[in-house]
Amino acid sequence: MKTALLFGASGLVGGHLLNELIKENYYSKIKIFVRSEPKISDPKIEIIRTDFNNLQNHKEDIKGDDCFLCIGTTKQNSPDKNEYRKVELEMPKEIAQIAKSNSINSFVFISSGYADPKSSGDYLKFKGQVEEELKSLNFTRLGIMRPSFLMGNRKEKRIGEKIGILVFKLLSPLLLGPLKKMKPINSEIVAKAMIKAANENLEINTFESNEIVELVLN
Repeated sequence: MKTALLFGASGLVGGHLLNELIKENYYSKIKIFVRSEPKISDPKIEIIRTDFNNLQNHKEDIKGDDCFLCIGTTKQNSPDKNEYRKVELEMPKEIAQIAKSNSINSFVFISSGYADPKSSGDYLKFKGQVEEELKSLNFTRLGIMRPSFLMGNRKEKRIGEKIGILVFKLLSPLLLGPLKKMKPINSEIVAKAMIKAANENLEINTFESNEIVELVLN
């Protein structure tokens, strides 16, 4: 039985992932790293109140078998450029580096479709730079999920994203070939794929939206 580490349990995918981890027989313990006490409780869960500005203080806590990283923010929630960079780039890289130093075997990260370290936009650029860092650390198993529009009930309102999802759902029948990765995806499917990526020896480590669906179905 393994220990899972989960960062971002309060988010859209992270919430589904926590529920899936509780149900999974792979894991006897789930460490969740949070700023405030979550409402969910289960015998498997160990809650670690985390100072994300001083992650080195939690180095002894960041020990286990499989690490799942679902943290992220938006320009709306983090209008300060330095804070946005910290959450989207510096924090994920530091968590991964600590995980590697503690010999964690599997690391699974939610990136984004079209992530690119050379992108002109901060969001895709930071996601791409985190991907590069993860690949350089040589985890035994690495899963990089690149969902397009995520479907599910978010706690905060994202009007632009909702419009995008509606448009792409209407266009889905036309999204064929290389455009398949643009199809919206259910956040619960992403959560299930993350667990599979952490527990199976897969030929690839980066999954576009359509490949995430295929991973769960196969």
